[in-house]
Amino acid sequence: MNIIVSMYLPSCVRSSSTPYVVMLFVALWLTTACSSNRELAFSKERDRLQALSDTLLATQVDEFNSYAGRPASDGSFDARNNKAFLQANIPLFISSDDAVNKVYNYRWWMVSKHLKEYADPEDQQKYWVVTEFFGVKPWASLSGAITCPAGHQFYDVRWLRDPKFLKSYADYFMRGSASRLNQRENGNFLTYLSRPESHHFSSWMIDGVDAFQRVHPDAAWLHDILPHLEQHQAVWDSLFTVQQKGSKTDGLYKILDLYDGMEFSLSAVLGLIESDGAYATYTADNWRAYYLGWETTAKAAASVQAAKYPRAYRKGYPDFYLVRPSVNSYAYGNIKALSDLYTLDEKTYAPALAVPKSEAYSRRAMALQRRVMDILWNGDDQFFNTYSAGDNAYGVRDFEARVRESVGYTPWYFNMIPAGKGRHYEQAWRMFASDKGFNNKQGMTTAERQHPYYNEQAYAWNGRGWPFQNSVVYKAYANYLRNYKKEITDADRSLLYRQIEKLTQLHNPAEPNIGEWYIPSDGQTFGGEQDYFHSTYPDIIIEDLLGFKALHDNQFIIEALLPEEEWDYFYLGRLRYHDHDIDIVWKKDWDETKVGDQSMLCVWVDGKLVAQAERLNSKLTVSLGQ
Repeated sequence: MNIIVSMYLPSCVRSSSTPYVVMLFVALWLTTACSSNRELAFSKERDRLQALSDTLLATQVDEFNSYAGRPASDGSFDARNNKAFLQANIPLFISSDDAVNKVYNYRWWMVSKHLKEYADPEDQQKYWVVTEFFGVKPWASLSGAITCPAGHQFYDVRWLRDPKFLKSYADYFMRGSASRLNQRENGNFLTYLSRPESHHFSSWMIDGVDAFQRVHPDAAWLHDILPHLEQHQAVWDSLFTVQQKGSKTDGLYKILDLYDGMEFSLSAVLGLIESDGAYATYTADNWRAYYLGWETTAKAAASVQAAKYPRAYRKGYPDFYLVRPSVNSYAYGNIKALSDLYTLDEKTYAPALAVPKSEAYSRRAMALQRRVMDILWNGDDQFFNTYSAGDNAYGVRDFEARVRESVGYTPWYFNMIPAGKGRHYEQAWRMFASDKGFNNKQGMTTAERQHPYYNEQAYAWNGRGWPFQNSVVYKAYANYLRNYKKEITDADRSLLYRQIEKLTQLHNPAEPNIGEWYIPSDGQTFGGEQDYFHSTYPDIIIEDLLGFKALHDNQFIIEALLPEEEWDYFYLGRLRYHDHDIDIVWKKDWDETKVGDQSMLCVWVDGKLVAQAERLNSKLTVSLGQ
């Protein structure tokens, strides 16, 4: 003990005549002083990076506002006030990667243009909604908001410091006029099934509410909206489940390609080719002429079969329902969220009511989980496949489409794989990195490249890349690594990073834009719309790459998947979480005057340094206290 203590003492103190208690006191004092100096250095660097990130955001917003030919803002935030809004509301970010910095700030600028205050003539009140396209499209709700990307929108917008925007958006779809008004019938309504605006496209908005409450908990608001969340799911249950008793897909969730946000898919193609009668139109030789982009549906509408079976088509689009891994995973996410949210509600309100509901939804989620694992998983293909619905009025029923599509990764997005059984399903991820599967030069594909029907040139999900799907698969892969894989390797982290890097470059960092689609083999930028809110990016950086995991408990986890060798530093801060301000800094080298790297990850809560780790990829659990 004397030897250990004396190592830290100056020679004038370190002698045989120096009392031990004096040596110990001096050693403790020096240790405390050293620690305080170290913390001060860390905090100064945090302040420097925070100021740099704030300045960079302001400069880049001015640049984005100067771009010519971009869609005008859909709402209240534009060049007059968006800088102040963003500086006050978004988590600040800066790193040694200039492209990621710029795309991150651009995506928040794009988000601000889609925040729209809607005066609802039905409810006689105002809602904040989040739009996908600019303007009010015929297939949108009356406010202009569309349910298809709403799950993604919830995951991005939840990180705004002010929770009023997402609360209001949830109110609009869950208990506002959009939950009651039928989606208006028009030329873009390609089905005979009437349903509310809130169910026009598949979504996982209840899960989105759960994700939001993990960042901005509000027990009173949650208690008030929970019955409406239940009703929202009840509509899915009543209109979008297979009702044919005894069929293989009985009780699973079904959807048309179009209303799963994926207009034309190869799994639908294979089912249509297998069909006869109303869908004898489609054959292995000619299906491309009838089901490969919107320019083909008119030909299908003019077919003999469409004339003979008019109810089997709507403007040439087949009324052919599919039991897909996507929509069933969304349903699982929503039902599991109801269980988790009722568990929270029980802590404050009516435990006698909340406990049975929480348990009931938990049982339902587990039952759906078992059905998906049993039916949609194909052991030979080592993938989750799509079936045609067992109660289709026309076309083949319970037919399994033997093609791997990126929607087969959706179960991992919701951690739907049963605990302890992750290894049984993990072979599916080999296709993520494979050139025969979903890997391509410029980005991820939506169908396996080795399939003979693969086509990335058509406006379809037969291979062409869609940022919507990147957002699903990246989170699914991050969840697989953190929650199911026994050991995360450098190659695992690098695979995620390379995919995010490709997505970043597709934004064209020189003058960023986000569109609908890209060509995975040779595309350089996005095509279709501009400044289009159909996917995530801030959430990909915050949660998936940097590993900030929000929890209902009064704590959070940081488990970065960023490879240590890729960046020199990053700052993520002024992040509002559970009514606290969080700052995170990682630097590979804190003291450039010393030999070698001095890696350190530092976390502050309300300005106080509360956690440190020498390795970037360490897992930190940070408590917020009482």
